[in-house]
Amino acid sequence: MKFVSAFSLHNGNAEWQRRELDEWLTDLFEAPKIAIAAGCTAKIRSHLKDELTNAGWAYNTRIDADSDLTVTGMYRDLAFQIQTGNISRAIYDLVKLQYLYTQKKIEAAALAVPTKAAAEIINSNVAHSERVWKEVQLFDRIITVPLLLVSFE
Repeated sequence: MKFVSAFSLHNGNAEWQRRELDEWLTDLFEAPKIAIAAGCTAKIRSHLKDELTNAGWAYNTRIDADSDLTVTGMYRDLAFQIQTGNISRAIYDLVKLQYLYTQKKIEAAALAVPTKAAAEIINSNVAHSERVWKEVQLFDRIITVPLLLVSFE
C-alpha cells in the first residue's frame, strides 16, 4: 500500500499542516508489506489501528455518547476516517465528520479511500477517491468541514 494523493476542501490541508500532522497522515499509507488485493481491508484497518493508537489517537470513537456511530480515530480537534467499503458508506462517513464539525468537536478531518484502480481490485462498487472528490466538491456548501481526502493504492 502506498500514498498516492491528497485533495483539500475548505483548507483541510492547511489545518493538517498547521498541526504538523499532514506528512504523518500521508505516511500512514506508506506500508509496502500490505498488498492491495481482494480481502486486504482487514490488514489495512489493523495497520491503521496500530499506527493511530501508537500516536495517541482514540480509535473507533463514538461521534456522540448516545449513538453507536463511530469514526476511525480522533485526536485533539481532528477526526480521521478510512473507507474501503461501498461508495454509499463514504458519503455516510462525510455526514459523520460534518456532524462532529458542526457540534464543535473537531476543527478538521481526513477521509482516506483507495484510488479507482485500487478500489476495483478490492471489490465491486468500493468508494474511490475520484468519485468521492467529485461528489465532495458538488456538495461543498453542505460538507463544510475542512477536509483532507487521502487516496492510496
